[in-house]
Amino acid sequence: MLGLGAVGLAALSGCLSGSDDGDSREPVAGETDAGNQTAPQGADVATDPAAGLDLPVDDSELQRGASEDAIPAIVDPVFEADWSGLSVTFVDRYGGQQTVEPRLESEDPVIGVARGGAARAYPFRVLNWHEIVNDEFGGPLLVTYCPLCRSAVTAERRVGGEETQFGVSGLLYRNALVMYDEATDSLWSQLAAQAIQGPMTGETLKLEQVTVTTWGAWQDDHPGTVVLRPPPESGTISSGGSDTVTASAETRNYTVNPYAGYGDSDRIGIGTGLGGGFDDDRLHSKAEVIGVAHDGVARAYDAATLAEAGVVEDSVGGLPVVVTTTADGTPVAWVREVDGEVLSFGRGDDGHLRAGGSRWRRSTGLAVDGPHEGTQLAQANAVSPLFWFAWLDIHPDSELYGHDG
Repeated sequence: MLGLGAVGLAALSGCLSGSDDGDSREPVAGETDAGNQTAPQGADVATDPAAGLDLPVDDSELQRGASEDAIPAIVDPVFEADWSGLSVTFVDRYGGQQTVEPRLESEDPVIGVARGGAARAYPFRVLNWHEIVNDEFGGPLLVTYCPLCRSAVTAERRVGGEETQFGVSGLLYRNALVMYDEATDSLWSQLAAQAIQGPMTGETLKLEQVTVTTWGAWQDDHPGTVVLRPPPESGTISSGGSDTVTASAETRNYTVNPYAGYGDSDRIGIGTGLGGGFDDDRLHSKAEVIGVAHDGVARAYDAATLAEAGVVEDSVGGLPVVVTTTADGTPVAWVREVDGEVLSFGRGDDGHLRAGGSRWRRSTGLAVDGPHEGTQLAQANAVSPLFWFAWLDIHPDSELYGHDG
């Protein structure tokens, strides 16, 4: 763990362990009659998660922040309509017990997943402390979040075609979360969605659409959604080993953000100095960007430029994309090709995107009316919006829209 003084960060991701000052129910299905508001299961992610990495990664490139499973992944998730009636007792840094009643506010960020007419939300309030959720939702689902990079990735929870569980290794690769899979004990880069050491080296995860938004905005788009309840209701891998599940021992203070101030600081990762060697002057290291990589070309779009431009039509490595922001200001990127036709997108007065005679939801990429009604655009980004330094860590030669050329 690393103290950041005035920044107020008690510990860092991939290195966050232990507690902070601050009867299980069956999961519910989360079925909703939201109709066209919910993306169909199996929607494509048309992008490359990472440029070519020199694999296997040498041990010298990995940084140890915590012991394996010290950040306990969730392996038995429980979902309800909200966080009503939630009470959590945790052990503080002095060894005393405290009880808090966490509440989920409409502005709280979540990862949203919609599959087969159902929707689930995974709050940052939980993921800041656990980083990985092993779910069963229309098939085995892996939901991951790295607080150091503010990056979310969702994928099928399979390795070599077989279902398995993932845990937090406690290592970092290029400042980002490194996971392990229980089946082969290979190490996986979250940002690259690729195995970087072990028997599966070079293999990639099958990505699923990933949405980062606010709890309120997700509810608006998916009225029947359910949300992950934190431990002790959801069970975790215990620090005693990856084959052990506990529903009580690995609780945290979910009223506290252990990374408060980190996003506004110049600190990168768990390095002892500010900046972490960052020397790109196009954007601040913590600026929010969304990145698209295809056919050897990587390009990032910063949130400030998108807010000013409204809608950006572009082509990345031959992949036609439309990049914009949602109502809550979150960058999104969609492939603007439908049935072999490249569409031209603009934003209508009602906030929807408009193309090909249809209106399209910015947040889901789904056509809600017109000739394309029900059509789902493929997601152009493999990883959620994230910090600029994190995108460069995995795509060091990336272009930056509006700043290059």
